Amino acid sequence: MKKYLVELIGMFLFVLTVGMVAIDPGGAGNLAPLAIGSVLMILVYAGGHVSGGHYNPAVTLGVWLRGRLPAADVLPYWMAQIIGAAVATQVVLYLKGNPAVTPPDLKTVPALVAEFIGTFALVYVVLNVATARGTTGNSYYGLAIGFTVLVMAFALGPVSGGAFNPAIATGITLLHLEKAGNFWIYLAGDFAGAALAALTFKITNPGDK
Repeated sequence: MKKYLVELIGMFLFVLTVGMVAIDPGGAGNLAPLAIGSVLMILVYAGGHVSGGHYNPAVTLGVWLRGRLPAADVLPYWMAQIIGAAVATQVVLYLKGNPAVTPPDLKTVPALVAEFIGTFALVYVVLNVATARGTTGNSYYGLAIGFTVLVMAFALGPVSGGAFNPAIATGITLLHLEKAGNFWIYLAGDFAGAALAALTFKITNPGDK
């Protein structure tokens, strides 16, 4: 139960940060990815020893496919992550005074490609720095994971919104930062990117079970 609680708390703080820095008044503007990548780094260090610090259903999928998470934990992880994200959106809306937010128009195929690439990069890094036998006990895994999100958000965020995370996608949809009709883009792109990352890890680390 404690690992699910850690995932819920982490996802709450993650989406809270995303909402607070992305929505005006009081947003962080072009520096939002810096805050978002930083909070993920912090949360990975805070909860990684308990739950693995996924805070992302796509990461959970990748870790399961890689063989480092029991199948019985996948759905509870996803539920905890989505609940944490949903609760955070209500807090953000309250703190921001229920602002009017107009979501941007996305180009479907570029956004799908961007989410796929960004999530692939994130899950690929997570698997290599946090689950690989060759990097066991390292102290940089949280920094590497947080900076991956930061870099991908700067690089691909203008194309897709830079979720790379179905729970974040849930949050930004509930906050009206993205249109509900585009939600499938995040599910398809993010889970496909995670699956390919897990497969790539197995190919490049054939002896790491």
